[in-house]
Amino acid sequence: MTADPSEGGRPGPAPVRADLFLLAGQFPGISPGQALARTLTYALAAEQAGFTGVWIAEHHFGSYGTCPSALTLAGYLLGATTTLRVGTAACVLSSRHPVAVGEEAALLAEVSGGRLDLGVARGGPWVDLEVFGTGLARYQAGFPESLNLLLAWLSGAGKVSAGGPHFRFRPVTVVPCPARPVPVWVAATSAETAALAAEAGLPLLLGMHDGTRGTRQLLGRYRAAAGQDPAPHARAHLAYVADTTRQARAALRASMPGWLAAAGASVRIDGTAGPARDPAQYLRQLMAIHPVGDPDLCAQRLTDAITGTGVRHLLLMVEGAGDPAATVENITRLGAQVLPRLRRWQPGPARAR
Repeated sequence: MTADPSEGGRPGPAPVRADLFLLAGQFPGISPGQALARTLTYALAAEQAGFTGVWIAEHHFGSYGTCPSALTLAGYLLGATTTLRVGTAACVLSSRHPVAVGEEAALLAEVSGGRLDLGVARGGPWVDLEVFGTGLARYQAGFPESLNLLLAWLSGAGKVSAGGPHFRFRPVTVVPCPARPVPVWVAATSAETAALAAEAGLPLLLGMHDGTRGTRQLLGRYRAAAGQDPAPHARAHLAYVADTTRQARAALRASMPGWLAAAGASVRIDGTAGPARDPAQYLRQLMAIHPVGDPDLCAQRLTDAITGTGVRHLLLMVEGAGDPAATVENITRLGAQVLPRLRRWQPGPARAR
């Protein structure tokens, strides 16, 4: 944080940080391999355009996101870039052993010179729990234990042991032992998970589904549990810039509904389908609250979001056009026409748009 002379030398607001949020989505007509290759293209474009980092989503058994291991792809992107931070949004602890996650995160933090951000999540009651053998109990009650064990592994301690209901093992040596702190974030959509992150002093990764009001409510639950709100939370936004707002919305309407439909194909561990959502209606909802439009509207939507929530770390989901050339142009234009305005932003009253 920076000192603000108008506040008598007290720390002022943190600067705005803008990263990309990449889902490696398999749009109609392309293969999973092509979707993953495009993720590298977008990361390289982000570094060139002046973004500070990229975050990688993790999904299984569907085309909505083709990356089953955010840490594996993060390692590839860290090796292909030089300045970019790479985050996971997020590693699902309900279907992985937290020590394995900790070992891989410590390894990547070491070889990248500390450019890794580790985002973790509880996940959902999906068939993943059956496939990986972790079971429903790990999702329902095991997340706090998993998170605590992960934090112990990344704490710098030379040895770690476990004696909980889900993990029990004798002291073992931590190798590699992190030489520097590995930033850990918690993806949260519920008050329960937000409170757990607050108790651990960890920042939140906030989704793009809620508007300002819903985000403020979740942050209020975080503050109530923490007693304060020191954590630099991050929030995802659908982002697409074009010459006109009409053109930006038309580009997303042409591609996103077919892709978003895949998000509803997830199967629960009890065999039922995930919650049904009309893709076209969901896209309209997203475009109404997020930066989709001309450069002026995009900048205003983002500054209004910052003003309304206080969250200054932006994760921009940029691949909605479903076309690599259009997405690279989107990344480039956001970097040239929107990011400079965000970096000049000063707190003030939000304006309705």
